[in-house]
Amino acid sequence: MKIYVLEIWWLNQLFAEDSKIENQTRATRITGKFMRLSALLLFISFVSTGVFAQAVPENDKIKPFRADTLCLNKTERELARQLNAYRSSQNLPDIEISASLSLVARVHVYDLARNYKHGSQCNLHSWSSSKYWSSCCYTQDHRKAACMWDKPRELTSYKGDGYEIAFYSNYAYNTPAECAADILKGWKGSRGHHELIVNKGKWATADWKAIGVGFFDGFAVVWFGEQTDPAGKPKVCGE
Repeated sequence: MKIYVLEIWWLNQLFAEDSKIENQTRATRITGKFMRLSALLLFISFVSTGVFAQAVPENDKIKPFRADTLCLNKTERELARQLNAYRSSQNLPDIEISASLSLVARVHVYDLARNYKHGSQCNLHSWSSSKYWSSCCYTQDHRKAACMWDKPRELTSYKGDGYEIAFYSNYAYNTPAECAADILKGWKGSRGHHELIVNKGKWATADWKAIGVGFFDGFAVVWFGEQTDPAGKPKVCGE
């Protein structure tokens, strides 16, 4: 049985080879015979506590991250491929994979893996306290929408807003393709996620020019943007 919850090592490891990341992930992921616990989170439209609450002074917002050194791991590449393939099946154009938005996505899944507390009122769009970005406890009322929108500008040279969908599972997938398929299946089964991916509902007029993908330790996020990324496409790990 699979349970979904619908809630509509650090910087020096950031650009590690995919094989190292996935080996470490598989060794530490918790699995169960009868249950896989998954969480999906979606920004649809948009009470801060503890570590997710502090703004970063402008002069402390150092940007140590470089989009031009990012490489996508196998699961990230497969997730982007399957998402665009699904859009194509709906007669929608592919969305260009963005180095900048993928960097934001990678930083966020590492932050979530290290700091996210399951069951907290701070959902998967939350960011921990850091001198490198503004932190927030993102809650269901979307009062902290700017915390999401601003992340590409805080971490990269990307000037547009960012919109994120997120997923978590503790299941040990056999292949990157199986993992990506389960993530996409979860999003397709949620009206809000699905509408964002295929430009329906309130997202009908959104003109997605860039997407960023991140996956680490069961956490997956995709970032969408309406501006072309001047940093171009990310590299592929191992090439």
